[in-house]
This record gives sequence, structure tokens and C-alpha cells, in this order.
Amino acid sequence: MKPLVYKKSRRAPKSREPERHKLHITKGDTVRVISGEHRGKEGKVLRVFPKEFRVEVEGVNVVKKHKRATNPNEESAIIELTAPIAASKVMLLDPKSGEPTRVRRRVDKDGTVQRIAVTSGQPIPRVKAK
Repeated sequence: MKPLVYKKSRRAPKSREPERHKLHITKGDTVRVISGEHRGKEGKVLRVFPKEFRVEVEGVNVVKKHKRATNPNEESAIIELTAPIAASKVMLLDPKSGEPTRVRRRVDKDGTVQRIAVTSGQPIPRVKAK
């Protein structure tokens, strides 16, 4: 009698959690939108979504959401929210000139990473979280 041989199934592998993208932008940075419907607008970064490679910028991509009343004493309303946009559509502003710039990273001797504006060579300070 022949022994049973189990073959590997051809099913797709289980979906992994999406990778975290390395972003050049952090919460609190001032950025300018460089492409799309809101091109030219500037604002502060409110939230960063590294898994989706998106950022939420103050005053950019404002959408309306219809909110239904959940309680009898509550009222329905139309709320304006900022929706996230792709991180590739925004550029950090140079601290010296206020123009959009690309960003380099410099590792200091003590191991801290500092962001450097390519156009002026000035370090871009990180905004402290409250």
C-alpha cells in the first residue's frame, strides 16, 4: 500500500498588517500642499497615519459628515471634518525662507536624528507634543 502524501495548499498567505511607511512629516509641522485640488494651501499637520501613508492637514480637504441624532433630546447636524490626504502631496516648509523644501536626515554623534532642509541647510525643529 502506498503512503499518503499531503500536498501544500495553494491558498494565498494570510494578509499581514500593512507596513509602516517612513514619513518625512510629523504632527505639528507646517506644510504646503503641492498637488491636487488644494494646491498652494498651507496648514499645520494634525494627525499622521504611517500605515496608510496619509496626513491630516488643518484646513485642507474639509468634508461634510451628516450626523444622525442618537438620543431623542439630541439634534441631527452636518459636521465639517478634515480628511487625510496622501503624504506625497505635501512638502515641509523651510524655516529660513518659508518655501517648500525636501528633507534630509543627519545623525548626530549622540545618535539623535535631525531633519535638514535641502534648500537652505537649516535644521527643521520638531514640535514638542503637549
